[in-house]
Amino acid sequence: MTQIAIDGGQSALRLRVLPSGRTGAGPGYTHGPDALPKLLDAIGAAAAEARLSGPVEVVALGLTGYPQAPGAAERLAADVAELLDADEVRLTQDMVTAHAGALPDGYGVVVAAGTGLVCLAVDRDGTWRKLDGHGYLFGDAGSAFAIGRAGLVAVQRARDGRGPATKLADTSLDPVTLYRSSTLVDDVARFAPEVLRCAAEGDPVAHELVVRAATDIAETIAAAVAQLAGEGPVPVACVGGLFTGAGEQLLAPVRAALPARAQLTPAAGNSLDGAERLATGPAGTYADLIVTHRR
Repeated sequence: MTQIAIDGGQSALRLRVLPSGRTGAGPGYTHGPDALPKLLDAIGAAAAEARLSGPVEVVALGLTGYPQAPGAAERLAADVAELLDADEVRLTQDMVTAHAGALPDGYGVVVAAGTGLVCLAVDRDGTWRKLDGHGYLFGDAGSAFAIGRAGLVAVQRARDGRGPATKLADTSLDPVTLYRSSTLVDDVARFAPEVLRCAAEGDPVAHELVVRAATDIAETIAAAVAQLAGEGPVPVACVGGLFTGAGEQLLAPVRAALPARAQLTPAAGNSLDGAERLATGPAGTYADLIVTHRR
């Protein structure tokens, strides 16, 4: 029988068919009252691109836009089951699939940073703690959105003469026009690579913004590590598109700001790999974090 793994982020949704390995993609999560219907459309588009046909045994999804309202996750899981003709749907947050992909042993801290940012700490006894992931208005400190927004603020300050000159202001983009965009969060996050580029070229304003983001990320990691029992080292994996794009430019200042107990560890896999793990094996440590629907 076929299994399906899905990683739904804010920039894109990715789907993998197992055991064939065929893949498909759809639009990422967008905030708004029609977010869940759009999510189902994205899943359908990704399934079509992956040439999915016939019944499915298990679908495992890790979603940025995990519905929080009472009963909403159960309804979404049922809708996914109908859409993909699936016997079983295992629905969870993207932080869980990120953790499952990065740390196969199930112990430690994973920070997943792309457009947004969320952190999951799992102890040896299976207890867990979520940190940040509070969204672009009230959290996601150090995320691509946070970096992009800070960069665009610096652009406006420089153009007004209220702030220091910066290469960031050379952009042809008028940040005010983004207010009209239906994909505002993603659009702002897409300015983060420009901040990283200018920082790498020695722009002091952009460099300060990158260091600020690294400090915020390190603060989240330190708080997560403090939640875990014992005094020994804790593996910490940093995953997601932001870290992939920035590499040591961001990881080096994060590492410098971490407490000694936090040990940065290369991730064994990504969020889609974690979704595959949850689709093909037992829930294990993550059982309490998964909503399961069976037809």
